[in-house]
Amino acid sequence: MTDVQKQVQAVLDELVDNDTERGIAVAAFHEGAQVVDAVAGVADPATGRPVTSATPFYNYSIGKGATATVAHILVERGLFGYDTRVVELWPEFGAHGKEGVTVRHVLTHTAGVPQIPLDTTVEQLCDWDHMCAAIADQELWWEPGTKTGYHAYSFGYLVGEIARRATGTPIGRLLTDEVATPIGMADELYFGMPIAEQARLAPLEDAPGVDQTVFDDMPTDLPMFKAGPMSTFPTAALGNRPDILAADIPAGAKTSARAIARMYAALLGEVDGVRLIPAERLAEATAPAFSGVDAVFGNPANWALGYALGLADSAPDGDRTVFAMGGAGGSFAFGDTASGVSCAVTKNRLSMDFASASRISRMVLTAFR
Repeated sequence: MTDVQKQVQAVLDELVDNDTERGIAVAAFHEGAQVVDAVAGVADPATGRPVTSATPFYNYSIGKGATATVAHILVERGLFGYDTRVVELWPEFGAHGKEGVTVRHVLTHTAGVPQIPLDTTVEQLCDWDHMCAAIADQELWWEPGTKTGYHAYSFGYLVGEIARRATGTPIGRLLTDEVATPIGMADELYFGMPIAEQARLAPLEDAPGVDQTVFDDMPTDLPMFKAGPMSTFPTAALGNRPDILAADIPAGAKTSARAIARMYAALLGEVDGVRLIPAERLAEATAPAFSGVDAVFGNPANWALGYALGLADSAPDGDRTVFAMGGAGGSFAFGDTASGVSCAVTKNRLSMDFASASRISRMVLTAFR
């Protein structure tokens, strides 16, 4: 057992013992070899089922990293380019002056379409054709490429429909065929997880003290409240719905820690002989592409092409060799081009911060830098 494995396991045990986390898993790879495989706690308190290395979690936006990875694979195949206009593949998207939006704009959250209609229902989130038509009919919030603003739900449908138009294949199948199966994780990495498989998931729970009424005291004219209805905000109740779990909603993913960490490892280099994209493509995909104050949430934002730059606890311009995505509730996954390290932290207790994931991610990254 390596020192970093022991250190991570000790932290996980502490987090569960002090009731910070219910169930948590961490996987890390270095230069293609797994160096951390640690779990603690229970996946399902109702049955006492423990977390294992194979336990999938609904990690919300951690899945945007997988969505971006599918896009880079298709760009590498020549099916479209980063500067391809979306309307060249999806003509209907050009409504209301959106003809100039490019794939690059979508990947950097600068497309100007961060919103879904405010009357969107949870059931409609699961209806691919409905959501794509609704997003195609939206008006721009800003001129594409001039601002960045987190496209919380729309990112997944935009990239997914671009991919579907280019290939004729739904993005859930593309994820399975082009990413999950090649890296040997076809039963641990999904956008839509079949209902028959959902018993393997770790049910989500909101952390004690997390109160969604905190939003009630915020000004109602904040951009975040105009980007989608409150009923679609990430919560345990939403994330445990069988229809949400079964649907292709590629703004998020259902994945084990080892599956998403292995994906990042296979972007950085070979894992058991498999590399998802060449080094030259990785360099372009993970280079700084746009920085600014997020026009929806107000935080500093640094984007590569589909990945955020830096760890969750990084200074605004720190750790720029780290490409990553975190998920609502505190899960996090990343790769680091400088050290060849990838890591994922997945958990079932939805917190309002990344404290647990940041502590573990920083520990792993420091061990190999």
